[in-house]
Amino acid sequence: MTPFDLILAATAGAVCLAICVSLWSLSQRRSFEARIAALKSRLVEQPGGDSPNAPAWVEAFDTAIVAVEGDQSWLAAGGEGLSACARVLDVEAQVQAVVTAIGRADPDHAQKLTALFERGEACGFEARGKAGSVAVEGRASGALAWLRLSAVSGGDVGLPSAARFAALVDSVFEPAWVAGADGQAVWGNTAFIRAVGATAPTAAALAGKSFDRAADAMIAEAAKAGVRKEALRWINLEGRRRAFRLSAEPLEGGGVGVFCADVTEIEDVRDAFKKHVEAHDETLNHIAEAVAIFSQTRRLSYHNTAFATLWGLEPAWLAERPTHGEVLDRLRQRRRLPETIDYAGWKAAELARYEDLGPQADDLWHLPDGRTLKVVRQPHPLGGMLLIYSDITGELRLKAQYNALIQVQQATLDKLNDAVAVFGSDGRLRLHNEAFETFWNVSAFALEAAGDFEGVVDLCVPRLHDLAFWRELKGRVADPDPQMRAPTSGEVRTSDGRIVVYQSRPLPDGATLIAFADVTDTRDLQSALADRSAALAEAERLKRDFVGNVSYELRTPLTTIIGYSELLERADGISERGRNHVAAVRAAATQLARSIDDVLDMAQIDAGEMALEIEDIRVTDLLLNAQERALKDAQLGAVTLVVECEEDVGLIRGDAKRLTQTMDHLVENALRQTPPGGQVTLSARRALGEVRLDVRDTGRGVPFHVQAHIFDRFVGRDRGGPGLGLALVKALVELHGGWVALESEPGAGSTFTCHLPETQQPGAMQPELGF
Repeated sequence: MTPFDLILAATAGAVCLAICVSLWSLSQRRSFEARIAALKSRLVEQPGGDSPNAPAWVEAFDTAIVAVEGDQSWLAAGGEGLSACARVLDVEAQVQAVVTAIGRADPDHAQKLTALFERGEACGFEARGKAGSVAVEGRASGALAWLRLSAVSGGDVGLPSAARFAALVDSVFEPAWVAGADGQAVWGNTAFIRAVGATAPTAAALAGKSFDRAADAMIAEAAKAGVRKEALRWINLEGRRRAFRLSAEPLEGGGVGVFCADVTEIEDVRDAFKKHVEAHDETLNHIAEAVAIFSQTRRLSYHNTAFATLWGLEPAWLAERPTHGEVLDRLRQRRRLPETIDYAGWKAAELARYEDLGPQADDLWHLPDGRTLKVVRQPHPLGGMLLIYSDITGELRLKAQYNALIQVQQATLDKLNDAVAVFGSDGRLRLHNEAFETFWNVSAFALEAAGDFEGVVDLCVPRLHDLAFWRELKGRVADPDPQMRAPTSGEVRTSDGRIVVYQSRPLPDGATLIAFADVTDTRDLQSALADRSAALAEAERLKRDFVGNVSYELRTPLTTIIGYSELLERADGISERGRNHVAAVRAAATQLARSIDDVLDMAQIDAGEMALEIEDIRVTDLLLNAQERALKDAQLGAVTLVVECEEDVGLIRGDAKRLTQTMDHLVENALRQTPPGGQVTLSARRALGEVRLDVRDTGRGVPFHVQAHIFDRFVGRDRGGPGLGLALVKALVELHGGWVALESEPGAGSTFTCHLPETQQPGAMQPELGF
């Protein structure tokens, strides 16, 4: 078979199928039209609804069934019902007249009937007439529209139909439903269906659904007892925990109607109020004042912890809520109320305050135990009275002490020579002393009348004309800027030529203290002292120059004398007596040269020009070298020279030349004070961060009246006693940062101890030894 044949066969098959479908549709349409025609003929034949085939319930309930197609209306059943509806609407008992009256009763009714007749939309409403109302329910079936009409008159007038009442309940936001005797819901509004997750308000759709299990039990109990039951339940609804007040009311004819009222906001407010009251009570329990609240019946409704503590009342007794009068009686028995002659009158006046609703003055109660209480009374917003007791005993004591301190402060300021005034942050004059009045030549009355800073300035301007100075000082007093509040001081000159020093100091309480002092005489004296200091400095310079020049001039001939005396000692042909004379000349010249060196060293130290060359010095070598240099003199004086040095003394930081000079002077002094046969001991030890160098002799010692001046300069020698050498020792040791001590008893020898620090800081001296 060719493709053309296939296409031709398919086309023929499709045409045959279309013809068959068209014939079947025509057959069905004729059958449907025949059924409609038969139904119409039945309706036409029975206009009064008296057919024996009409449903019996239609007549039993005064209901009329009307069929409508286009502009034609027929009564399907219920002639009596139609007559009743016509009487209510005050029209003829004809189908078309009744339908027209229903549409004319309300424009909304006409729109609903039009929608039913043209589009088949179901409807339900009530059409009101002169004698009542007609309940209308419309449904579409095939090509016909059906209306069920029920007349409502007499006692049922005004009551909504079941459909309208169901619509009303359905519009409520809170869940509402009808439950059976077992608590299971059989019908619910939209809110209930949404809450339980059902799909329809039917018993089948609601089977097994529950709004709340406890509510189901309450509903079953209400159905069994036949009485109304109510309960408050918290239920999670739509992701939020909400409070519902459930009411289960048994219905006439069986079942239970359940209504819910959403009281979440009310419960939240109640809970917040409860928490607020608890927080208020907790706050009152933490304050120091005693608080008591008496109700309208004058019974104690609340008290904080401080109330029981203040009065020493038992918590168990207070928990019984005694009356205000009973509380007063118990306090009087324990002597904790102000003592009065007429207690009954005092108590009656105290209780009479409940009748006074206005503000009441505070009271002070002076108790027998010495306490003073401040009593505050005020009407309570919820009725009764609130009492606050404050123990102000300490406050009164502090106030008295404060007043006493102010008086002491004023008396102290009055004894000062400086003129002092204190200004508050508002510029008001708070305090001033008598010296302030004298300094500015103003009276206390004038200062009190001036009041603020500007007024005080007006009184002071005649003596100090610089207005810029007063403006700056005002900024220190009244400007809140922290930089302006900083302390300041300076000098100004008055119109009479006085030099005045002023200073301002911010005080902790925000006030500012301003003080003035006349330093004219002080400046004159300072000028004189400066001139004198310059003169002394010049004299010191001249002294150093003189000592230096004289020392230089003396050293030159001394060097010549010492040199020639040494030559003469070694020269031949000089007698023994002559050699002794030459040796005495050389010794005297050498001693004079050493004295000149000492004088120069002292002058250099006084001028602060001596610099130490710090290095490590072995203490043992220092002592042994001193012993070696003084050994010849010791032998000539028949004195034993001993060195006692600990092995762990080690090194010390210092100037070797100056420490050697120090040891030589101490050894020389010890040898002069020690008689033949005596002993001089050199020793060293380390202790407490220092090295101690001791020079001890067994000589005649130092008299007590001389010990205090032993290190003074140029003390007269007593048979070769101490002179400039010990003063130089003291200066050199102090230059090393140490100090020198003397221990001596007449006839028992002397011990000179040099205390030298281990870590050397050149020029550091003991400050307490510099006086």
